[in-house]
This record gives sequence, C-alpha cells and structure tokens, in this order.
Amino acid sequence: MKRTSLTKQHVKAEAGKLVIMLLGTFILAFAYYHINFQNHLSEGGFVGLALLGKYATGLSPAIGMLLLDIPVMILAWFIKGWKFMIQALIGVGAFSLFYDGFERYSTLVMSFGGNLWIPAVLSGVLTGIGAGIVLRFGGATGGDDILAVLVSRWKGWKLGTVFFVSDAFVLGLSLFFLPVKETLYTILAVWIASKVITYVVSVPARRTVTTSAVKVTMPSAAKVVSTSAPRASVARGVTH
Repeated sequence: MKRTSLTKQHVKAEAGKLVIMLLGTFILAFAYYHINFQNHLSEGGFVGLALLGKYATGLSPAIGMLLLDIPVMILAWFIKGWKFMIQALIGVGAFSLFYDGFERYSTLVMSFGGNLWIPAVLSGVLTGIGAGIVLRFGGATGGDDILAVLVSRWKGWKLGTVFFVSDAFVLGLSLFFLPVKETLYTILAVWIASKVITYVVSVPARRTVTTSAVKVTMPSAAKVVSTSAPRASVARGVTH
C-alpha cells in the first residue's frame, strides 16, 4: 500500500513539474512573439546564430537551428541520460507549438511606437521568468539552453551569467548585419533576463508534502537545476 501511494505521489509530482514547465514555455513564446517580434528586437543564442548563417550562406534558419541543436542534444544524452533528453525535447516541442499558435491565431498587438526601452524591459522580465521556470523544473527550449546548463555546471558560473555572455556574444556579431539600435536594446533585454533567470532558478523553495501514506520533501530549486535541469532560452527574440 505504501509503495503504491509513493508511486502515485511520484507521478503527481512529475505531472506537476510538467505543467509548470509548459507554463514557462507559454510565457516565453508569448514574450518572443508579442514583444520581441512585434517590436523588432534582435536575436541571441542559437536563433541569432542561425539568422547570421542565413545572412552569410543563405541557409534557412530552420535548418541552421537543427544543425546547431542536434549535436548538443546528442552530447546531453551521453552526459545526462535519456530522462534529461526527453525533458528537453518536451520543452522544445511545447515552445514551438505555443509560438506557432500565437503566430497563427493571436490578434494581440503590443507595439510601443519605437520606445524600445519598454519592450526591452518587458522582454527581459518575461523571458527571464519563463526561461527560469523551465530550467528550474528540468526543461529546455533549445540546444543552447542545454549547453548553458552544462557550461554552468562545468565552470561553476551562475546560469543567468552564462546566458548573458553567450547571447551578448552572438548579438555582438549581429551588429555587422542588423540595426544597431535594436541590437543594443536586445542586449539590455538579455541582461535583465539573466538577472531574472538567476533569481528564479536559485530562490529557496523547500517544502514538505504530506499524504496519508507518505511524507515527501521537495528539493530546493538550486538542487533541481544542478542535478536535472537542461533555457530555457533567454531573451533572444524571433526571426522576423
């Protein structure tokens, strides 16, 4: 009886994590489409690299993203195992579906008439929250998210710092191809998001769940991220 109750409790806990991860990807997709895309902010991370690849070689960003994501996914599989891989794939798939849904059906317009500091701040806060939630509960929205987590564990850097450095590097390269104003405001959004991500994934959240059959202590966020989390993507916009 206790074993059955423990199994049910584990299933409920995993289902709860999945729902919260999906909420994070929803927030991320919402911000990318309604704020970054509609206000012409630039891109960082693998999305930005794929766009630069199109400018340099004419290669489709969709193919470029696959070429960048697949090697990192395989590396993560060997280093972290199949569970890590599945969680990452769920995050990637959910983000793509949510963004596609917004692109096809959303009638909401959040244009700020060229006042780019407003969407930059909003993008930083919302993408930071969305990415932080996904990472905190073991998900990812792309291969660059997984790479950021692996680098964070290897170097001992804060996760938000890794995202900021990697995105800022890509955005620096983007200055050769994209408008300076939009790129600089995107760097501001990336910096804000890095701070929000660090807070979301590291804020203590220990609690004890008690049922009639079993008492389960939930781990802190820092432990969850360090042992099982694979980017959520940080404020890097969407190709437009």
